Amino acid sequence: MFQQLGVIGCGLMGGSFALALKRAGLVKRVIGYSKSPSTTERAKKLGVIDVVAESALLAVAGSDIVLLSVPVAATEATFKAIRHLVEPGVLFMDVGSTKRDVVDAARRVLRERLASFVPAHPIAGKELAGIGHADAALYAGRQVILTPLPQTAPDLVQKATDVWSAIGAQVLKMTPENHDAAFAAVSHLPHLLAFAYFSAVVGQPAGRDFLSLAGPGFRDFTRIAASNPEMWRDVLTANREEILKQSQRFRQSLDAFEQLMLSGNTDALETMIRAAAEGRAGWQMGAPRSTQR
Repeated sequence: MFQQLGVIGCGLMGGSFALALKRAGLVKRVIGYSKSPSTTERAKKLGVIDVVAESALLAVAGSDIVLLSVPVAATEATFKAIRHLVEPGVLFMDVGSTKRDVVDAARRVLRERLASFVPAHPIAGKELAGIGHADAALYAGRQVILTPLPQTAPDLVQKATDVWSAIGAQVLKMTPENHDAAFAAVSHLPHLLAFAYFSAVVGQPAGRDFLSLAGPGFRDFTRIAASNPEMWRDVLTANREEILKQSQRFRQSLDAFEQLMLSGNTDALETMIRAAAEGRAGWQMGAPRSTQR
């Protein structure tokens, strides 16, 4: 059991982690900090945290586990604010959707204290953000990717694995580079496509009329276009190289479909559609990877 969890960023992810640890009996006390005092006050009223910290540094003081739940663009500034209390044996984790930029920030700021940091990315969330939507079950049955560095203390990697597992998550380990390449393909590009597609539809002269006719397919395809703009601005910027590689692959695939439509080659068009349909039908979320990255 942990004596105190320090949460920096009392939103959906940080709040849900706090509630999950409380429900599992893994922590005695939770102290939280957010830039907005109203957020931490609400978190306390909701029972998500027990104590409001007046700064990120004070959220770290006395904590033996710390979760940074801030936008990836704010990670380096957060590290600078807490660096002097990053002590050996204290587990520090983040929840960022990109890892190379987070790791680079940690290297620049934490330096010899880098051993305490275990980069993490829980594959969980909701369309509705904020502390009011925090859920103790958010991470149950979900994957959490850890991207430890050569300098990361092995006992803290194990401790991170144990705590995520204890709240119901499946823990995987990857390098930061492989993580960002993989999630450019299966998360970041889909968000970019959803943003672009919805913008293209609604931006047409008759776009609003088209929306009035949209059904479940359009709803499901564009669901993630309602995601947090600030968060996804940061993700698309931070991982742009890998996302642009995937975008090029998508363009090539789309071009192939369009060429078959233009040529009237219906047999080849059906073959391509069938391959995609059968592949999607056989896919299961969270299924084991065929190869270890």
